[in-house]
Amino acid sequence: MKAVIPVLCLLGAQVFAQTGAKNGEWPTYGADLGNTHYSALDQIDASNFNKLTVAWRFKTDSLGPRPEYQFETTPLMVRGVVYTTAGTRRDVVALDAANGEMLWMHRENEGARGSNAPRQLSGRGLAYWTDGREERILYVTPGYRLIALDAKTGSPVSSFGEKGVVDLKLDDDQEIDLVTGEVGLHATPVVAKDTVIVGAAHRSGGVPKSFRNVKGFVRGYDVRTGKRLWIFHTIPRPGEFGIDTWLNDSWSYTGNTGVWGQISVDEDLGLVYLPVELPTGDYYGAHRPGNNLFGESLVAVDLKTGQRKWHYQLVHHGLWDMDIPCAPILADITVNGRTIKAVAQPTKQANLYVFDRTNGQPIWPIEERPVAKGDVPGEWYSPTQPFPTKPPAYDRQGVSLSDLIDFTPALHDEAVKLVSKYKIGPMFTAPVVSKAEGPLATLILPSATGGTNWPGGSYDPETHMTYAYSQTNMGALGLVPSPDSGFSEMEFVQGTATAGARRTGGAGAEAGAEAPAGPAAAEASGASLTVQGLPLVKPPYGRITAIDLNKGEIAWQIAHGETPDIIRNHPALKGLNIPRTGRSGIIGTLLTKTLVIAGEAGTFTMPDGRKGAMLRAYNKATGQEVGAVYLPAQQSGTPMTYMLNGKQYVIVAVGGNGYAGELIAFRLPG
Repeated sequence: MKAVIPVLCLLGAQVFAQTGAKNGEWPTYGADLGNTHYSALDQIDASNFNKLTVAWRFKTDSLGPRPEYQFETTPLMVRGVVYTTAGTRRDVVALDAANGEMLWMHRENEGARGSNAPRQLSGRGLAYWTDGREERILYVTPGYRLIALDAKTGSPVSSFGEKGVVDLKLDDDQEIDLVTGEVGLHATPVVAKDTVIVGAAHRSGGVPKSFRNVKGFVRGYDVRTGKRLWIFHTIPRPGEFGIDTWLNDSWSYTGNTGVWGQISVDEDLGLVYLPVELPTGDYYGAHRPGNNLFGESLVAVDLKTGQRKWHYQLVHHGLWDMDIPCAPILADITVNGRTIKAVAQPTKQANLYVFDRTNGQPIWPIEERPVAKGDVPGEWYSPTQPFPTKPPAYDRQGVSLSDLIDFTPALHDEAVKLVSKYKIGPMFTAPVVSKAEGPLATLILPSATGGTNWPGGSYDPETHMTYAYSQTNMGALGLVPSPDSGFSEMEFVQGTATAGARRTGGAGAEAGAEAPAGPAAAEASGASLTVQGLPLVKPPYGRITAIDLNKGEIAWQIAHGETPDIIRNHPALKGLNIPRTGRSGIIGTLLTKTLVIAGEAGTFTMPDGRKGAMLRAYNKATGQEVGAVYLPAQQSGTPMTYMLNGKQYVIVAVGGNGYAGELIAFRLPG
């Protein structure tokens, strides 16, 4: 069933790889194909940010059969029209950028295919294409279908695929059940030089049903016809590079290894940069011995052919859910007087890996260092892992007693006692088989949700500074025997042993993509790692870091987000002067000529009694906060900005905690 309400839209503009958004527009998810999230607009600045008022709001409650509380979109704006996905069926809407009026809406009801989809709800947005005459909107449905719409009317483009639709579960070099096949996508497709590039995502890999999952291949399609142009096998096939990293023919049955984060493109070099996740499953890999290329690798492929040009594996034989979760950032930098076309990859482990994007050579040495092996029966362990020497990690890595809560000596002592039941150590300390007598699990920091997660970072092409939000949130990785172990099933799954039973649950490979449920999942994600209800780890819990890419050094770092109510009002902390702690969550940053702009995760109680969050602005050169405006709910999608009729707008998606998804557009009064 489809519904379309037609209206008129104007022509758009080109998208470049690393220039920021041009012409006051925002034509692609990350502002440009290099995912800088940058615009040189400067009407809104430190002197007036506090004066911002709401220009318009677009609530998504009526889109889909129920309200959506996981509204992760970053809208586009081209020639006066805002385009976005929204609602529980992932409808596409076009809005008047001046007042938020809906111009048209397109809806797909995918029935059982949609309800079985591993990546449901509105996703993170869509893509725009024009050749100067024709305009199209392209997006991927929850049921994993690529749809091309006429940007002027919202009607499917009949000449694209089959009446506007390419079924992504077909022509994928593998058999995928059209209704129940576990593959989808939350990220947006990417359009470059008339090629549409589509990644793949799966259910959380924490508790997979089997290691025989769908493989996450990446494909390129002709934007005019929908014809498949190429496919890149993220798990190599016979005769392809990397198959020797899969011992015992494990390439043949292992799944996942998709690209669920945003993809970046350098059109001048003709290269596509793929941030690849790990194979099935996230914490147990005895069935897939070897380093497992191209799991957890940054891979550059040819835009025209999909052929691999270079790769770098950031984690060998991953066991920690360190998927590369976000867009590689394209950055032209100057190092020791030499101009370098670079690519900078933020990660869950809070390392920024920086390479020459023409050939994959690290800008600064990345050292292979020995790491301790674990003792899970049958597991295969890599003896070394890569460690960047520059820039330094921008969040805490590994767990020691000095990382534990220290507001008071008593709280710290209680934390030390709790941690005695767990295994702790540096980053890459392996998961353990959970035992009631201990260890219950391996504590990891950052957790499986980051560090940095799917929103990624941002980059200033003028100053060569990269900005990344990260969260300091401890996680616990314990394994228990699978209740259905056998040849086709996982021998161990994520879980925690107790005195009377074993509980299983997944930490969630992609926070926000699917929320873990139940007490076991809460423990797996570290949610139960608390002391008197306070976080086990000491603050800051969320931070924004500015990294000078010319030097490979941290320029500044600040706690981002107001101190949570539970800390401000906790009786054990009464009378203590606690600096702002920041807040953990999944947050993206917007850059303008002078500002870093980011909303908060979660909500807190304002001085006037209102619950809400703040959209904050910082001086991007120093990190000093220069303004903040009220949001009724937490930031749920990365902000964007545009100029229309002489007015600069900032749009941010909010939602969660019982507040249905909403777009809020701010501008200066008058």
